[in-house]
Amino acid sequence: MHPAILRWNLGDLAVTVLNDGWFQGSLDLVTGIPRAEGGKLQRAGFRTEAPRVTLNAFLITGAGRKPVLIDTGYGRLGPPTMGRVPAALAAAGVKPEAIETVLVSHLHPDHVGGLTLDGAAAYPNAEIVLHADEARHWLSDAALTQAPEQAKSYFENARRAVAPYAGRVREHTGGEVLPGITAVPLPGHTPGHCGFRIVSGEHALLMWTDIVHLPAIQFAQPEAGVGFDVDGDGARATRKRILDEIAGDGTRIAGSHLEFPGVGFVAREGAGYRFVPELWVGSE
Repeated sequence: MHPAILRWNLGDLAVTVLNDGWFQGSLDLVTGIPRAEGGKLQRAGFRTEAPRVTLNAFLITGAGRKPVLIDTGYGRLGPPTMGRVPAALAAAGVKPEAIETVLVSHLHPDHVGGLTLDGAAAYPNAEIVLHADEARHWLSDAALTQAPEQAKSYFENARRAVAPYAGRVREHTGGEVLPGITAVPLPGHTPGHCGFRIVSGEHALLMWTDIVHLPAIQFAQPEAGVGFDVDGDGARATRKRILDEIAGDGTRIAGSHLEFPGVGFVAREGAGYRFVPELWVGSE
């Protein structure tokens, strides 16, 4: 499978979407609305009734800046249809050792599984940056001990992902994490779930990570959540707030689970919303 990358100019920066692949889901993932409604929305969106969930990571580059990676994909933790970020990164001409910072949106395995390779740091010179609430929820010994048995693998995977970066983990509580990049707390999906606002001059992009997992369902019906949400009510409230804000101010967005290349805008449509893809015109 050929790597999928697409670069967008953002002022003096470039944001490159790195597709990690997809996994086969089912309507059992959908919460908050009847299963039949989820299936109807999938079909109306010309998608298979059982959703295929796609995944992107993001590379930020610019003159005089070391490359920054937002999330790392599933690595070897996912099915064979995933784990393609390293190939995409190579196609973009960036070596793993060149990455200076990995901004972690949250510690779910599809976002940090690619931090390690055979137990070692896949990005040997990188600092890991994540929200303090995310570290508190997933990484402490007490959190692992108290985790429900069915969820323990999530905690164990998070710990294994971060372990090779001991001494190179920086926690934040929102705000500027690098010049021109601001962490935007979006709690609910996980306690420290964050998006990242990237600004260059008059140009801006909000990478909103996991606000939407199932585009054919959740834009039309923001009440719909996913079974991966740690706090379903909190995730729903955050999603509805962000959709309302973005539709109101016209901010360009990108998403981890928006179908590749996953950059565009949100417009109101009836009682819900729709995603409007950005026009890609190649290099200027």
